[in-house]
Amino acid sequence: MLNRRTAPATSLHAFHQLHPGIDLDVITLPDAHADAAVAAVAAGTIDATVRAVMEPRRQITSPIRAARAIDDRHQLLVGPRHPLADAASLTPGDLRRRRIWMPGMRADTEWGAYYDELAEEFGLSIDTVGPAFGTEVLLEEIAESADVATLVGEGTRYLWPESYDLRRIPIVDPTPVYPHSVIWRDDNAHPGLAAFLDHLRAVRASRAGERTWAPSWARA
Repeated sequence: MLNRRTAPATSLHAFHQLHPGIDLDVITLPDAHADAAVAAVAAGTIDATVRAVMEPRRQITSPIRAARAIDDRHQLLVGPRHPLADAASLTPGDLRRRRIWMPGMRADTEWGAYYDELAEEFGLSIDTVGPAFGTEVLLEEIAESADVATLVGEGTRYLWPESYDLRRIPIVDPTPVYPHSVIWRDDNAHPGLAAFLDHLRAVRASRAGERTWAPSWARA
């Protein structure tokens, strides 16, 4: 996993709750590109990884397999003073001319490429300027601001004091999704791997038919 906070980790936790008898060892590769994770799967160091894959034809060769598994639906996170704070839902068009602050986002990463294409597609202003002091500081600044918002994944865990009164507002028509793929070796006989893959397929199938947007490299 990239970390233990985002959708792949919460999906793995949900799987663990359904299958508590399967032993799991959760490993994070926080600053690595997908290449490093794919190499670890190929070497047998890990059984599977869940992350964005921008160049599957170059990275994924037999016996490595990859399948789109988790579409993390995006929400707008705002404080109580923000003009959009009372909205039940928003469209991407509603976010134009709004400051979306994501400090410290690196352009040379899969998520940097994702947000670049998202901003271009819908005419959004995503501000990455400023030092990144961590999630806690970002949440505090959003809670106090009347114009700053950020984008968060539906499956990402965030905790904040009740006094912040932050609101997570779904984005719809279409819903931008961050596309995670599961990557594994087809010849891996780990007894829990098949169950994990079946779980991801079932969850994804249960949300089929929703109107979503994904970047071009995920649709190819």
